[in-house]
Amino acid sequence: MTKNPFKNLKLDKEEREILRSYERGEWKRVPLTQKERARIQTMARNTLLRNRNINIRISERTLHKLKTKAAEKGLPYQTLIASILHQYDG
Repeated sequence: MTKNPFKNLKLDKEEREILRSYERGEWKRVPLTQKERARIQTMARNTLLRNRNINIRISERTLHKLKTKAAEKGLPYQTLIASILHQYDG
C-alpha cells in the first residue's frame, strides 16, 4: 500500500477555503480550446522548469530536526524544506 504524502499536509486559511469550496461542488469545468490548452500546458511546463538547486549551510542539529519532522510527515526532507521556503516566496 502506498503512503499518502499529503496526509499530514497543513493548509493555510486560503488553501483550506479553496479545498472546502471544491468539496462543496462549487467548481465547474470550463471547456478549453486546443490553443488555450496548449498555452496553459506550456506555462505549467515552464513553471516546473524553473526549479533551481541551491546550497545552504545549516547546523547538524537543524538538519536532524528537519529530517525527523519530514519522516513524521512521510516526506523526503528536501521536499519539506522546499515547502517551508515556499511559504515565504510571496
